[in-house]
Amino acid sequence: MAGKKATRDAYGEALVELGKENPQIVVLDADLSQSTKTAAFARTFPERFVQIGIAEQDLIGTAAGLAAAGKIPFASSFAVFATGRTYDQIRNSVAYGKLNVKIAATHAGVTVGEDGGSHQMLEDIALMRAVPGMTVIVPADAVEAKAAVRVAADYVGPVYLRMGRGGWPVLFDENHEFEIGKAALLKEGDMATIIACGIMVSQAMEAAKLLEAEGINVRVLDMATIKPLDIDACVKAAQETGAIVTAEEHNIIGGLGSAVSEILGEQCPVPMERVGVKDTFGQSGTPDQLLEFYGLTAKDIVAAVKRVLKRKA
Repeated sequence: MAGKKATRDAYGEALVELGKENPQIVVLDADLSQSTKTAAFARTFPERFVQIGIAEQDLIGTAAGLAAAGKIPFASSFAVFATGRTYDQIRNSVAYGKLNVKIAATHAGVTVGEDGGSHQMLEDIALMRAVPGMTVIVPADAVEAKAAVRVAADYVGPVYLRMGRGGWPVLFDENHEFEIGKAALLKEGDMATIIACGIMVSQAMEAAKLLEAEGINVRVLDMATIKPLDIDACVKAAQETGAIVTAEEHNIIGGLGSAVSEILGEQCPVPMERVGVKDTFGQSGTPDQLLEFYGLTAKDIVAAVKRVLKRKA
């Protein structure tokens, strides 16, 4: 690991780089460009930046129109607004027409912190997974976020990118190659597998270290693409390690845990535990306080691994 950096910062940097390389890249924001980090693109390419204002439904509708005209729009807001307030426009204006819109949301999950439950989006992965044809990406760190933004720009079709507010450990080096639909193996192991996304990947790696100190060797997969899921990696992990724990900063209903359990239920049922928010809203607090309160720490993953090992045949 090489320090900490927010995925939203990497997003802003990637946009500027892409803007220099491709004149078809355009960026839209809903009055939050300083927070979503699209402001750097706005300063560099003012003629290709659209400040929609506090009108998120118009944000998506305008992005759809730009995509229909051949542009590659990145539409940004906080996750709670980018997917919740705009679901109808995403479904009918973007996805139904298979338009090339990239919805890049920041401030997802409880680590939004003191802004409280109204702004801590815990249902966005579930919403976007359910939209036909939508690709859903949750990068683990800033390096993967930048790589994912670049891949999303080249990919033809609607994409949802989920990013966070705070700085989290950098796990990958600059040579990391992100591929849609492919998990990254971060640690080998044969007793169980932890499959994580977003900030929970660094928590999973910490949990793996704690478990190794107790003689428990686990595999760790970074499942940055929630849809399309890396089915082969999930099934292989289940077959080879016999127990699965998923970890996500999201409601356990409809997110990564649901996606993995759906596949394994059909193809390779094994004991499984889901670490995530248990069907409730967030609340105000510091990120660390909230991760502790909602059971989203390395020690919670350790406990889940130990529970699942007891159920392992």
